[in-house]
Amino acid sequence: MGGPDAETERATRCNRINIARGIIEMTKRRMFTPTLQVLALVFLLPLAFSSYGQIERYVAGTHYTELSVPVNTNDSSKIEVIEAFWYGCTHCFSFEPLINDWASKLPDDVDFKLFPAMWNGLMKIHGQIYYAAEALDAVNLLHEHVFAAINIQGNRLQNERQIGALFAEHGIGQGDFERAFNSFSVRTKVNQAEKRMQDYQIRSTPNMVVNGKYLIATGAAVTTQKEMLEVVNFLVEKERQAMRSSGD
Repeated sequence: MGGPDAETERATRCNRINIARGIIEMTKRRMFTPTLQVLALVFLLPLAFSSYGQIERYVAGTHYTELSVPVNTNDSSKIEVIEAFWYGCTHCFSFEPLINDWASKLPDDVDFKLFPAMWNGLMKIHGQIYYAAEALDAVNLLHEHVFAAINIQGNRLQNERQIGALFAEHGIGQGDFERAFNSFSVRTKVNQAEKRMQDYQIRSTPNMVVNGKYLIATGAAVTTQKEMLEVVNFLVEKERQAMRSSGD
């Protein structure tokens, strides 16, 4: 794929090759005995490659997808990371402890956001749950309870009565719930999220999106959720370096 990032990676590979060649040529000089030549290669070549290892570790098209059209982020001064999730997804439920621990250690320049994925009617209802909780400033209160209700208790939360009962169980009055759940702003956010699903090219959950540019999911090359977060960290650093370069 073309563009500035591809040019940077090509230049990096050339630099690595040139450094390695320089070390190999240096070992051929008479100042090195055959034994010292071997030792020089063993100890110096890793140093030559280490400074560029971050760039080469994960590859677009294999470990992550580079979106053809970047999606605008909420704050261009920060690196946005989105977790696309579904309350009814068992993999998302098992991801919760890992993603929560990861999010708790983020630096100030990373803006982490939750994004309810939706490609059918039930997922839209569950997205509506999330945005209603957000409107009530109750995501932190309700998020894990919604996951537990569906994945542990077997309550699919597929209608307003069931959802209202869960909100009430955790201290939110029926009137407040109904106003938020059926509000124009919540329904608008659900519709906007449905469109963004296409922009982000999300086909499964959990997925991660870095700075509106890169989509990461588990699969053949990224086999665990832990590795998915390692790819996210790699791309966050990639974006951090790009932002620093553009500010020079």
